[in-house]
Amino acid sequence: MSADHNPPEFTLILNDQSTPEQRVEHLLPIVYDQLRAAAQKILVTERAGHTLQATALVHEAYLKLAGPREAPWQNRAHFYAAAAEAMRRIVVDYARARVAGVRGGPDARRAAIDLNGLPDLSSVEQTSGFLILNEAIARFEQVDPRAAAVVRLRYFAGLSVEQTAATLGVSEPTVKRTWAFARGWLREAIESGRV
Repeated sequence: MSADHNPPEFTLILNDQSTPEQRVEHLLPIVYDQLRAAAQKILVTERAGHTLQATALVHEAYLKLAGPREAPWQNRAHFYAAAAEAMRRIVVDYARARVAGVRGGPDARRAAIDLNGLPDLSSVEQTSGFLILNEAIARFEQVDPRAAAVVRLRYFAGLSVEQTAATLGVSEPTVKRTWAFARGWLREAIESGRV
């Protein structure tokens, strides 16, 4: 499913009075293809034989989404943001485990700046760079939460400009401007060593 298509059943399920676990169980078939595509994008650069697979990433994200929630998802944007956050946390945990005890140097900072594609998590430098970028995004969220949401949807959920605009309910030019601003802010923060 593409995020710019909002089938009526998606909204019905979000508004359903069933338990969070039941809602996620009903939503998963509708959004599985989009989440799997995002997971594949995240893992495309992994070495052969790595332990984190796209299907496993989607299923782990599903388990996080199906867990107890204090409030239901308000809309499609809220759901996709939660899915992107769940996948981000899984990949970050995986990356941290891979480079435990290793500190990133200049090569890691250079790898962190590349927002055009996710890193090769089989490379210690790129994995360290990914963790630096993740920290920069967390700090950026304190500065501009809406722009950080664009970064999370584009980078972690793999949504296009069009899909991100539809998910957030903003125009495509707004997403493009926000994406450019976010990339510049993150690059400056990483290059200056603020993260």
